Amino acid sequence: MSEASHLDVVIPSDTSRGSEVQEQILALMEGKGFTDRDLFGVKLALEEAIVNAIKHGNQLDPGKTVQITCDITDQRAIIIIEDQGEGFDPSDVPDPTDEENLDKASGRGLMLMRAFMTSVTHNENGNRVRMEKEKSAE
Repeated sequence: MSEASHLDVVIPSDTSRGSEVQEQILALMEGKGFTDRDLFGVKLALEEAIVNAIKHGNQLDPGKTVQITCDITDQRAIIIIEDQGEGFDPSDVPDPTDEENLDKASGRGLMLMRAFMTSVTHNENGNRVRMEKEKSAE
């Protein structure tokens, strides 16, 4: 079994920097043989998580940062994204598929993250998300 790839970066509350880190993580996953389908799903989930951390968590405050850590093995990717915001309660986010919420934008990112990742969990404060993706069979 080959060694895990590790990345640990701190970025400012800037979505373009978030995109750079996203590309680094996807390149590491590609190097471990993750499928195009896996990469597509992780790209969407990562984009949502990073943008949420910058916009909702850090309120676009340029003085705050987002820490992104990932460990990628031949079988799974574990990505942790933590902002310096006050956090939130994921159970308070309305289900975007409920009839009364279909026209609302909020909650869709969380739903996408849960749909594409094997698991998505938040810390007690709600300012750190841990996403895990098991490699799909070819």
